[in-house]
Amino acid sequence: MHDSLLLLIRHFITLTPAEEDLIRQWFVPETLPKGAFFLRPGEVSRKVGFVLQGLFHNFQSRDGQELTYYFGREQEFIGDYSSFLPARPAVRGIQALEEAHLLTITHDNLQQLYREIREGERFGRLIAETLFVDVLDQLTSFYEDTPAQRYARFVRIYPDLQQRIPQYYIASYVGVKPQSLSRIRGRAAG
Repeated sequence: MHDSLLLLIRHFITLTPAEEDLIRQWFVPETLPKGAFFLRPGEVSRKVGFVLQGLFHNFQSRDGQELTYYFGREQEFIGDYSSFLPARPAVRGIQALEEAHLLTITHDNLQQLYREIREGERFGRLIAETLFVDVLDQLTSFYEDTPAQRYARFVRIYPDLQQRIPQYYIASYVGVKPQSLSRIRGRAAG
């Protein structure tokens, strides 16, 4: 169950067998049914998850509409660090779009990982740097790209998701209404 998580961690740092055992201890299995929340808006985030199977969307409701910020899928971490790190209520929510199987780690155990795993802090920094660049790229795209360019970016980043999620989530991520997404998709295919 922990093999894919350990493989990902080993991509960033080296681990001893004893450190692998600690990681197996700190990351606990969790299953969420489709539609369940990993984090509700207004709650304080108490854990970070590694998705083994399933799909999530990170969203915010504004003026009665859901705005999707990113999708979390297999072999990726999900969480809301702006809530998790300072222990303040989350502005955004994270919801399962499919039944999901995860490995989760609490804030306290993550701090322990940073202290007790020889290269734990380095791993945390490298993951944070990767997330930071992804967020900046997405933000830049939202301000500088046309909806058609944002859709092309979505297809490039998430080539497997078009068949897994309803189109209104993709439209929300791209920043358009579902009808506009249909036109953009039609032009992209033609």
